[in-house]
Amino acid sequence: MASPVSVAAEDCDIIYTVKMKSLNTYIIVCLCLGLFASCATQRPVLYPNHTLKEQGGEAAQAAVDECMRLAAEYGAEGSAGSELAKDAAGNAAVAGAAGAAAGAVLGNIGKGAAAGAAGAGAATLASGLFRSNKPDPVFRSFVERCLIEQEYSPIGWK
Repeated sequence: MASPVSVAAEDCDIIYTVKMKSLNTYIIVCLCLGLFASCATQRPVLYPNHTLKEQGGEAAQAAVDECMRLAAEYGAEGSAGSELAKDAAGNAAVAGAAGAAAGAVLGNIGKGAAAGAAGAGAATLASGLFRSNKPDPVFRSFVERCLIEQEYSPIGWK
C-alpha cells in the first residue's frame, strides 16, 4: 500500500506555472495558425462571359486586383479588426469575472481571473481570425460594381 504524499504550496505554484506556460504556448500557436488562415482573402469568382473569354484570365485577375485596390483607396474596406478587438475585450472581461468567481471558490481569485480573461480573449481572437477573411459587404459591393462596369460578371466570392 502506498503512503500518502504531501505537496508543499510552492510545488503547486510550480505546477501551475508550467501549466500556464503550456497554455500560453498553445494559445500562441492557435493564433499564428489563425493568422495564416486569415491571410487567404476571398476574391470574386467571374462567370465566363464574352468579356472574360475575350480578355483572358490574366487580364480578368488584373481587373479584380485593380477594383480591390480602388475599393480600399476609396474607403470601402470595413473595420473587422476593430470589431474583433472589441469582441475580444468584452469576452475577456466577462470570462475574467467568471474566472475570479471560480478562483474565489478554489482559493486564488487573481489566478482564476487571469486564466479566464486570457482564455476568452485568445479564443475570441482566434475564432475572429478565421472569420476575418470574408470581405466587408460594402467592399464586396464596390468590387462587384467595378467589375460589372468593365463588363465582367461576378457570381460569388471564394
